[in-house]
Amino acid sequence: MRILVVNVNTTKSITDSIGEQAASVASPGTEIVPLTPSFGAESVEGNYESYLAAVAVMEAVRAYPEPFDAVIQAGYGEHGREGLQELLDVPVVDITEAAASTAQFVGRSYSVVTSLDRTVPLIEDRLHAAGLSARCASVRASGLPVLDLERDPQAAVDAIVEQAVSAVRDDRAEAICLGCGGMSGLAERVVDRTGVPVIDGVTAAVTIAESLVRLGLKTSKVRTYAPPRPKELKNWPPV
Repeated sequence: MRILVVNVNTTKSITDSIGEQAASVASPGTEIVPLTPSFGAESVEGNYESYLAAVAVMEAVRAYPEPFDAVIQAGYGEHGREGLQELLDVPVVDITEAAASTAQFVGRSYSVVTSLDRTVPLIEDRLHAAGLSARCASVRASGLPVLDLERDPQAAVDAIVEQAVSAVRDDRAEAICLGCGGMSGLAERVVDRTGVPVIDGVTAAVTIAESLVRLGLKTSKVRTYAPPRPKELKNWPPV
């Protein structure tokens, strides 16, 4: 089984981290292929960058030359999953939805801890669109830009833990979702400080993708995710 794990930003070190985290839970015989888009923003923290990332991720997948069995979109609250599902018949798993759906198996309510406050509405909208918002106690921002997760890891952990503790204490969350692909690998440290289950969207997405492939399930093509109608795309791809 081969699973493409596509970073939504162009920072290769984040792609490497996401790939390592995905591989850490992959079953024997599952090949994890991390992909970095060829264009876009170094970090995705707003609507403009997110829409740009959606196109970049689709193009990265379209350009991949070998067969694959599933795709993981490794960006939290980002646009584009629906477009990938139109292009592909293999399972497409978004880490936002993977984390939230997994959290609901281990607690009555969950909270998301993300990076900047401006990304909170994007995550809330994605959870609502996916039908996963009813049991979301809160979406909290750590206040740290995505790239600071690498520049100052200890400060990042402290800020994330602070918001996770507040979510459990004040919002009555019973599980925490790490709301950024760049937070992969931090789950154990947050568990130690909060005492509740902590879900990393990348690892959750890998296990869900593997299960869908093993069950022989593919993306439905009868209506919503039917392939794009054949037509001329003017000046696309751009030179």
